[in-house]
Amino acid sequence: MIHTDILIVGAGPVGLFAVFEAGLLKLRCHLVDALPIPGGQCAELYPKKPIYDIPAFPSVLAGDLIDNLMKQIEPFKPGFTLGERADSIEKTENGFILTTNKGTKISAPVICIAGGLGSFEPRKPQLERLIEFEDKGVNYFVKDPEVFRDKNIVIAGGGDSALDWTINLQPLAKSVALVHRSKLFRGAPDSVDKVTALAAEGKISLYLDSEVTKLNGGNTLESVEITIKDQPTVTLPTDNFIPLFGLSPKLGPIAEWDLSLEKNFIKVDPITFETSTKGIYAIGDICDYEGKLKLILCGFHEGAMMAHAAYHQMFPEKKLVMKYTTVAGVTGF
Repeated sequence: MIHTDILIVGAGPVGLFAVFEAGLLKLRCHLVDALPIPGGQCAELYPKKPIYDIPAFPSVLAGDLIDNLMKQIEPFKPGFTLGERADSIEKTENGFILTTNKGTKISAPVICIAGGLGSFEPRKPQLERLIEFEDKGVNYFVKDPEVFRDKNIVIAGGGDSALDWTINLQPLAKSVALVHRSKLFRGAPDSVDKVTALAAEGKISLYLDSEVTKLNGGNTLESVEITIKDQPTVTLPTDNFIPLFGLSPKLGPIAEWDLSLEKNFIKVDPITFETSTKGIYAIGDICDYEGKLKLILCGFHEGAMMAHAAYHQMFPEKKLVMKYTTVAGVTGF
């Protein structure tokens, strides 16, 4: 049996930063994640993707962000159970016992769910031969941009991921085309402006009110057909088709933990980030409250608030005097 102060389910960036905030309060953390490495989607799906909303970093690669977070929490010596899914919880006199799908048991007075979207899989377009071309020209994630150097790329989607990868792959690729079903994008206005400017300069092809409707090729993808509203169909030579329609979240066993849920998100108190079950908290993309913004920096704030609320729950008789790290420094246990 593993014992800890705060058991964090999910080792993505928000879960990792919560370790730091808890460590400042002398609370030890243990993290459980179904992935074999810390970092969540940042490490597993897009380690080379630039992230722009981290304070003091105009741009930082997702993988580098995880490396920095791991260095930041190193003084607090957190424990990790990786490659195992959090399966079930049992309420005890002193808190909870969590059991993973491989039988590992961890006890803690507090559980914090920082599982991002939960388990995830890409939303796939309904296209014939799509499965046939997976890993043979169809890619749902960009782990290493160098794979796409000097390639003809077609990206489909209208959110931040589609916009960001259009911008960042353009200097590497032989050609980049962005296909979107609407005339309006769902991403950040600054990214929309950059993509529009690239199209105006002739550096990318931009197809609006359009959809990729057919994939062509032999053993590998060779071209895609694009259906454009009120215009003839266009066929583009394509080495890689990257449909970026988001991820389909699945809470998995967490959905059975008797928490208040709404549309697969966990409802929390926006001050303490406690769920409907006392002693269980939720932070990051998996939680929801009025005014919620799904940004990493907001998840960092939630982790700090959760750590303080958890401390007061565990030590209600103690008055917490929090010093700035510039005064107290950062030390481990």
